[in-house]
Amino acid sequence: MVSLRFVAKRLLLLVPVLFGVATLVFAILHLSPGNPARVIAGNRASEEFVRQIERELGLDDPIWVQYGRFLADAAQLEFGESYTIQRDTAVREILRNKLPVTLELAIYGQLIGILLGLPLGILSAIKQDTLTDHLTRVGALSGISVPIFWSGPLAILLFAQFLGWFPTSGRINSQAFSIEPITGVITLDTFVRGVEATLSNGFAVSDFAPFFSAVEHMVLPAATIGIYSMALISRMMRSSMLEVIRQDYIRTARAKGQGAKITLMKHGLRNALIPVVTVIGIQFGTLLGGAVLTETVFGIGGIGTLLVQAIEVGDYPVVQGTVLTFAFLFTLVNLGVDITYSYLDPRIQQ
Repeated sequence: MVSLRFVAKRLLLLVPVLFGVATLVFAILHLSPGNPARVIAGNRASEEFVRQIERELGLDDPIWVQYGRFLADAAQLEFGESYTIQRDTAVREILRNKLPVTLELAIYGQLIGILLGLPLGILSAIKQDTLTDHLTRVGALSGISVPIFWSGPLAILLFAQFLGWFPTSGRINSQAFSIEPITGVITLDTFVRGVEATLSNGFAVSDFAPFFSAVEHMVLPAATIGIYSMALISRMMRSSMLEVIRQDYIRTARAKGQGAKITLMKHGLRNALIPVVTVIGIQFGTLLGGAVLTETVFGIGGIGTLLVQAIEVGDYPVVQGTVLTFAFLFTLVNLGVDITYSYLDPRIQQ
């Protein structure tokens, strides 16, 4: 049982982390070359017009005043308006539209990695030094070694172009379906719309056609990052399980006559999962910010792609808002990892 005091302490530790990230982002952007007012005004604008924009944005204030204003706005999730990506649009609104795209891709990719990686890692440990173990290790090493910018186009070429099983890009067949977003997670939204239509008019397969289209579009990108995640998880699961099954308490349980499967699943798996949970948490945090290649290859405009575009054009408010969003999500993932630790091993709370 996880104590509320333990969770509260972990939540308090998030405050200095986010404060440090916000300070670092502010310092890097203000020390970097370039003038946001010049970006907004354009290269042909006069110096007077640039100075006017600086006064309107408060960029002519002392640095400590700008820093204090930035922290106050960030605490209220106010990051200003975009300079160039979507001019005069609040950064919070842009992030609200883009974040669900990356979250959906990361969650599905991580689920694929967990559902495949854990069983393969356990099987590889149980069948150590057998043909099954060797094949599993070769597959894991291949999944880690193959870069996404190569595996993604290869998957499109094989499964989309040659076999025609899945679409090549996008999130849904936009020419056939138009779905009003609810959460921004396209598979969830299309499923909810299908259920609403079923409750109103009775069940019809055509009502779930947008959902099937969204799932088809999600398979290849989720599998591409899921295979990479699966490789890391299976390798860590194998190493951790091998270490656990050699412990004295496992041999004692077996000596008392307890079955091998019960011993491994009841006593071994729970302890072996502790380092694996760390890998899963870190990998999920990485997927949130590192799915840029996957989003680019499959034409999915998520928050990772947004950050790259904002850096290229010098859209500072979008950069600040995106980085702080990444940091907040990463700290939440770490909080989830800590809570899972305390559940698997209550001694950690002490």
